[in-house]
Amino acid sequence: MDKIKLTQDENLSINVSYPLLPSDKQRLDLYFSLPDEMGINSKNLTEEHYFHSSIQSQSAYYSDQLHLPLVRSRFISQKKGEQSDYRLNLNLFSYQIRIALNVDMKQTLKLKKSEEFYPRAIELAEQISGLLKKLRRYTPPDKKLKAYFENADNYLSWQVEQSFLKLLSRAPKSSDYASEQNFLVELCRRENKYRTVSQYNSEVTLADPNRITNKMRLLQRLIEYGVVFNKDFKNLNTNLNRMVKGMVTAVIMSFVMMLVLNARTNFTEVTIALVGMLGIIYGLREIFKDDLTRMIWRRIQKGLPKWRIIYSHSVNKTRVSSQTIWLEYIRNNDLPPQVDKQFQARRQQNKQSAQLLHFRSDVKVTAKNFLPGYETIQQRINFNLTPFVRFLRKGEGRLYSLDGNKISKQSVERRYQINMVLTHTDKNQQTQIQRFKITLNRSNIINIEALESTEAN
Repeated sequence: MDKIKLTQDENLSINVSYPLLPSDKQRLDLYFSLPDEMGINSKNLTEEHYFHSSIQSQSAYYSDQLHLPLVRSRFISQKKGEQSDYRLNLNLFSYQIRIALNVDMKQTLKLKKSEEFYPRAIELAEQISGLLKKLRRYTPPDKKLKAYFENADNYLSWQVEQSFLKLLSRAPKSSDYASEQNFLVELCRRENKYRTVSQYNSEVTLADPNRITNKMRLLQRLIEYGVVFNKDFKNLNTNLNRMVKGMVTAVIMSFVMMLVLNARTNFTEVTIALVGMLGIIYGLREIFKDDLTRMIWRRIQKGLPKWRIIYSHSVNKTRVSSQTIWLEYIRNNDLPPQVDKQFQARRQQNKQSAQLLHFRSDVKVTAKNFLPGYETIQQRINFNLTPFVRFLRKGEGRLYSLDGNKISKQSVERRYQINMVLTHTDKNQQTQIQRFKITLNRSNIINIEALESTEAN
């Protein structure tokens, strides 16, 4: 799929991202097939709980020209443009560096051979050094603008050091590339010394890993100002839910009052039998009210959107786009034919009873143009799969085998598979469909495999 990307983020989370053009309109559907042995259903993991706890959506300016030195560098000088634009342009440049660094680091870590890994790492180090020099070429004299510069410079320097230290810790071991290793180590030392000389962080902060990490998270959020759009979250069904609860309560209370009045006519005096009858009536009301409300509500809201997110520019507060979201458990009969065909393509031994969870996102871009230098924005949705594995069995199994007359055993971990079909539809009604197989255990995702891809009008 050329327009949309699905990648692993952290140990148990995945990212789905795709670009959006001005006045664009796109639809994304994800169908999760969760095996029954995972123990997931609508009773122990409601759609609302999973959405609020494990799904994060973000929209931000994006350019696929991540490594062009002049992407935003010409704008971070006060000599270019208005002084009021300095912070925004600085943040765009810094954010672009961070995104490029994260993408390249993940690609480099996939290289397992030393002859491929180290040349790519050196190339990346030279690129990032050039971008940092470009950033530091001009330091604004104004105190307010200088504070913005120092925040961005401090964060990027720390992020570069941490990224390359992580890269070195996972690098292939080879004595033939000692000079390349020393080059990367020297880059980390140089950035560390640079922050010390610049007095960006106090000794107390540096001495506490938690404090320095949390400070850098704060600086990361600061450089996202003007780049990552603000979100205004709305629950679309609040009033409808209240109406359903009120109507169910009114119907049940009418029935209860009818029973109470009927009981009073049969008992002319207040007796133990009357009190017991009234207690039973009100007890039954409490038992059936919640279940009846839940059943009726699930039928009414089936197929209806549940949430809407309005994205706006954090500087001028103008509306950029809106995202409407559906999330619900569905039956096999509710699957679109092309999606059902993808699930049926599985091998016979992989077909097992499962719960189907459907996520849908419709995004409409209202902005007719973006900032200079940016032709697209990127919609990114993060799915945390941790709630899916909380009921999985712990520990490892054992595999026994005969080696001559000797019995040997090996430890094997329990793994589970989630089949997922992703469909993406653009404003021209061109649809892309792809099935993924996500293999995971209780602690992390083992593999994400794209199995089949078809394209239909």
